[in-house]
Amino acid sequence: MENMKIGNMNKEGNQRRQIAIYGKGGIGKSTTTQNLAAALAMKGKKIMQIGCDPKADSTRMLIGGKRQRTVLDTLREYGEVKLADVLKSGFGGIMCVESGGPEPGVGCAGRGIITSIDLLESLGAYSDDLDYIFYDVLGDVVCGGFAMPIREGKAREIYIVTSGELMSLYAANNICKGITKFAATGGARLGGIICNSRWINKEEELVRVFAEKLGSRMIRLIPWDSIVHQAEINKQTVVQYAPESSQAKVYDSLAEIIDNNKKFVIPTPMELEELEDLASQWGA
Repeated sequence: MENMKIGNMNKEGNQRRQIAIYGKGGIGKSTTTQNLAAALAMKGKKIMQIGCDPKADSTRMLIGGKRQRTVLDTLREYGEVKLADVLKSGFGGIMCVESGGPEPGVGCAGRGIITSIDLLESLGAYSDDLDYIFYDVLGDVVCGGFAMPIREGKAREIYIVTSGELMSLYAANNICKGITKFAATGGARLGGIICNSRWINKEEELVRVFAEKLGSRMIRLIPWDSIVHQAEINKQTVVQYAPESSQAKVYDSLAEIIDNNKKFVIPTPMELEELEDLASQWGA
């Protein structure tokens, strides 16, 4: 594994970490990202989270369940974007942005990410006091637009949320192919695999072996807990809704691991047959 520094310096002289969280749709990526950001904010970190999903729901639990105006909706309606219209302060002072997507049936959602990030940069959203910038990115890397944070060096550090389900592992492996493809030009590296448990038989062991075969590691198992659903009904992250719960402590542990992580790799994706054999060995 590579031990390396990733990111630019903020005004305090610390590394500003630019992180993309990827994973199969519906795997719990946005829930994980929001709780991770909330846990880091509780440690005093200054954070901006950018939702890169056309559904524009990547930051809702950080801003009390509200839907905020997206960058692309604002651009379509007014022809220009003011930072105050699209950048909202949420729990723990986390700055929340939703890139949005094209009108249904028109255009490429991936292109919307490129447009949004370019606009945010030109408007000065990437302020010098930020410790972390998170990109919560839809699905696997089959569209060039969704690979944009990796391809153009916006995110230098990638974490993948998966479960022990075959299609989730397949998506994670696909994402690793994207990281490998753009590693030289964009500088992205895989920081680890996060297992968001779905109660699959021997799931933790399977995901650990899967991560090792990629040349990486599983950095945290997030167990299933009904408190996540309860928190979302109350339009909050678990970290805000139940800060003393065991699940909040899991997210705090994940935040600690990522905050101290210095092990980043160019992954070695598996061939489909090898992946299927691995899953069958563990009963997935």
